[in-house]
Amino acid sequence: MKEEDIHKQVRSAYGQVARQGGCGCGTGCCGTGRSVESVSLGIGYSKEDLGQVPEGANLGLGCGNPVALASLREGEVVLDLGSGAGFDSFLAAERVGPTGRVIGVDMTAEMLDKARENAKKSGRANVEFRLGEIEHLPVADSSVDVILSNCVINLSTDKSQVFAEAFRVLRPGGRLMVSDIVLTAPLPAPLAESALLYSSCVAGALLKTEYLGHIAGAGFTEIAVQGETVFPLDLIVSEPELAGILGEDERASIEKSIVSIRVSARKPAGCTCGCGGTC
Repeated sequence: MKEEDIHKQVRSAYGQVARQGGCGCGTGCCGTGRSVESVSLGIGYSKEDLGQVPEGANLGLGCGNPVALASLREGEVVLDLGSGAGFDSFLAAERVGPTGRVIGVDMTAEMLDKARENAKKSGRANVEFRLGEIEHLPVADSSVDVILSNCVINLSTDKSQVFAEAFRVLRPGGRLMVSDIVLTAPLPAPLAESALLYSSCVAGALLKTEYLGHIAGAGFTEIAVQGETVFPLDLIVSEPELAGILGEDERASIEKSIVSIRVSARKPAGCTCGCGGTC
């Protein structure tokens, strides 16, 4: 697919999820028999986490819990890439407190509307949501302490640009913490070209080594994989959709190669520019 077609596909898919107000087919637990809550508990959130966010903020998306691993502190400024309805943003807002601030960025208007509505009804004054693409962040240079992202960067067609932008907006010494889908083996061509599997966080995923290489190429140091688990196919697309895309042999060959990783990294403390690896 062309880059502009991919952007339209992703916007359309996640706009539909926002309008449905729950799991979206191809992007969560629709058709799986699981609830939003059970999916979130299964990927690393606690019952306490689920109780801290406004109703409607958790849509059963994501592939890990980057907030739990970010060691957020009171007063920090946090940026959430691909913030959706605000689930991770609201959790981060709890941790940084009233002296801190959280900025969520999302390119889907319906998600932004939902997130802003959730912020308003919850009375949270330390979180805001901005329209923008993660390849071109509406955020000033060296202005945030921590960047979070949950199963979103795989949807970008230019991942090196995403990490370059993350590096630009982080303060020296700032931290990056992402949960994302990567591959341990290349996908067969028909699957790599599937529009459904792209919006389902699979077809756009990179090989693990390539993904980590883009983080290093942006200038980040102290890059570490904090956790890694096989991500079940039935959390990606429903069984009827799987049957329509994959044969038994194809499914067996890829079911262990789709992996959720949790990666941390840091912008060097002495780096005062957004110049990638040349600081």
